[in-house]
Amino acid sequence: MEVTGRLFIWAALVASCGAQLISTVAEGRSTCTASLAGSNLGEAHKAFILQLNADENCTWTIERPENQSIRIIFSHIQLDPEGRCENESIEVFDGRSTAEPLLGKVCGENDFVPVFESSSNSLTFQIVTDPASVQRSVFIFYYFFSPDASIPDCGGYLDTLEGSFTSPNYPKPHPELAYCVWHIQVEKGYKIKLNFKEVFLEVDDYCRFDFIALYDGPSTTSGLLQQICGRGQPTFESSSNSMTVVLSTDYANSYRGFSASYTSIYTEDVNTTSLSCASDKMRVIISKSYLQSLNYNENNLQLNDPTCRPFVSNVIEFSVPLHECGTIKKIEDHTISYTNIIAFAKSPMSAVITRQKHLQIVVTCEMEYNSTVEIMYITEDDIIQNQSVLGKYNTSMALYESSSFEDRIQDSPYYVDLNQTLYVQVTLHTSDPSLVVFLDTCRASPTSDFASPTYDLISSGCSQDETCQVYPLFGHYGRFQFNAFKFLRHLSSVYLKCKLLICDANDETSRCNQGCVSRRRRDISSYKWKTDSVIGPIRLRRDRRAGGNPGLLPQTQAAETPSQPLSHLHLFSFMVLALNVIIVAAVTVRHFVNQRMDHRYQRLQVY
Repeated sequence: MEVTGRLFIWAALVASCGAQLISTVAEGRSTCTASLAGSNLGEAHKAFILQLNADENCTWTIERPENQSIRIIFSHIQLDPEGRCENESIEVFDGRSTAEPLLGKVCGENDFVPVFESSSNSLTFQIVTDPASVQRSVFIFYYFFSPDASIPDCGGYLDTLEGSFTSPNYPKPHPELAYCVWHIQVEKGYKIKLNFKEVFLEVDDYCRFDFIALYDGPSTTSGLLQQICGRGQPTFESSSNSMTVVLSTDYANSYRGFSASYTSIYTEDVNTTSLSCASDKMRVIISKSYLQSLNYNENNLQLNDPTCRPFVSNVIEFSVPLHECGTIKKIEDHTISYTNIIAFAKSPMSAVITRQKHLQIVVTCEMEYNSTVEIMYITEDDIIQNQSVLGKYNTSMALYESSSFEDRIQDSPYYVDLNQTLYVQVTLHTSDPSLVVFLDTCRASPTSDFASPTYDLISSGCSQDETCQVYPLFGHYGRFQFNAFKFLRHLSSVYLKCKLLICDANDETSRCNQGCVSRRRRDISSYKWKTDSVIGPIRLRRDRRAGGNPGLLPQTQAAETPSQPLSHLHLFSFMVLALNVIIVAAVTVRHFVNQRMDHRYQRLQVY
């Protein structure tokens, strides 16, 4: 009877605990789904507001059978302003559960409008709140879309110093479910002034439905300038040479959209003139105040080719191509130079007399040893002013899938199999079609600083490895292939560094046209146009333990690590181990002696 009573008490306790657990789960669900009652999050598009409490942990999954992706937009978020990101956040996952890859994490204070896209027809988001008793709400809008279906004139890249763009269909109503991104990037030294001639979108206090988001930089996470909607003609300025504009629309209430234009404002100080050179052009900046002091204006300026006009903002800029606008190319003593002249056109009244100084600006880019040298001099009657700055060739090196050099490998580090054939291409980025690239030296190293040991694949244009094959000269591209290897006593990481020579293709005596020269006298002048290009790391496929930061390599072998003095913990561990060995040995000896004592009087059987 006593046993039965105890069993009854235990059963009551278990039932009580079980009821409490079910109640807790039920209460958690009711708090999470109160704002989404009757919704299965499987509609083609939906907008809703979540009112959240403290200590929430809620998860929703969006899914439809169609083979489409999902775009989810958190256009207005109000979370705990003092909450920490690890305690209160929204996490979005690319799939049906929180075990799928994380697309992103949103916290209380955001400098952007969070937008995420799934790679398939399902997406999961989880919201966790902290214990603070504050008002919380999140406006969420999602819709299914086909990544291959694009809206005409919806986004793009704008890289001129001034331009304009509009929402799709402007001035007609903008399309529904549109997400358009325009990236504006101008020359360095400028900032962008963006002027909206018209904004006509759905009105909302928080711009949750149709909105324009402006970012102060090259991407949608660069820093939000403002999120706008309704009607207006606002103006914005960037702090750098790039700006990003986003248009997002929902499924209702379409209006005219927007029309915008932008111009560039030079931000650097220019008292008179400045010159910079790149691989494809010369860039001349002239101060307006300097021209006014000479009684000239920008309308008087012209290059050798008067049809090439400057861009005028708060300064005058000539962007002079190296092979156009009357630019003169000169090859002398193994040096390539490009020269043009900015002159002032004479007015009709100055045929006989003039009261103005005759001014010429001669600009020259000279390609020299491992750099590009810019030279400018200005003649004011008998006055000559000289300026000189330095630049470098714009080159890059990359790995490709095959000898066609069409599919570039984007992975870094790039994992390969031992003895796999690798295809390498070095590219010179220039608009001058008469230049060629020659691979003078290519060296491999297990570290990015190219300290010892190193291994030469190419030296003086000659292949030094039996698997290395150097391709013939091919314009702005230097190409070679070799089989993957690893350095002994090191991790399977390999970096490549190539020294390039850049020559004029028409100069038959240039070093580039000499090809492989195994023995020759060192000719300094033949190295006039030289630069370096580096790529790596390349790693063996089985050695993924070296993965992580491509620029940081762990110690290669335990034997190579410097010996460290024994710590107190190591000494104590060694003493405990030694004591255990002594105890085990003593017990073993004692057992053996006892065995001998037990059997010392037994007689041996004699057969």
